[in-house]
Amino acid sequence: MGRKIRDIMTGVPVTVGPQMTVAEVARRMRDEDIGAVLVAEEGRLRGLVTDRDLVVRVLAEGGAQDRTVADACSEELVSVGPDDEVEDAVRLVREHAVRRLPVVEEGRPVGIVSLGDLAIERDPGSALGQISSAEPNQ
Repeated sequence: MGRKIRDIMTGVPVTVGPQMTVAEVARRMRDEDIGAVLVAEEGRLRGLVTDRDLVVRVLAEGGAQDRTVADACSEELVSVGPDDEVEDAVRLVREHAVRRLPVVEEGRPVGIVSLGDLAIERDPGSALGQISSAEPNQ
C-alpha cells in the first residue's frame, strides 16, 4: 500500500475569501513566501489562485487596484482527498497539467500538494526534488 496525500501535503493551507483584493492576496503571498492560495467561501473551496494567475489574469489586463481574487482564481479545480494515494495525485498532475492540487475533505480545504511535494516524495535525488527541498532564497 502506497503513501497517502496526508503524509506529504502542506496542511493548514493559506485560504482567502473571494472578495479579497488581488493586492491583498499578493501581499499575503509575499509575506507567507508562497505561490498559491486557496479561495474559500463559507468554508467551502471555491478556487485556487497562483502568483502567475495574478500576473496573467489581472496585472496584464490593467486595473489591478479594484479587482478581487474571484477575478483571478481558477474555479475548475482538480483536487485530491487526504486519504488518496500519492500515485493518484501524480496521475492527476500529469493528466491535467497542473502544479498544485487542493486537498479537500467533505468539501473543505485541508491542505495543498504541489508538484515539488510529489517530486520530493517520488525521487528526492532528482533535479526537481533537490530544488524543491532547498532552502528558499532571501
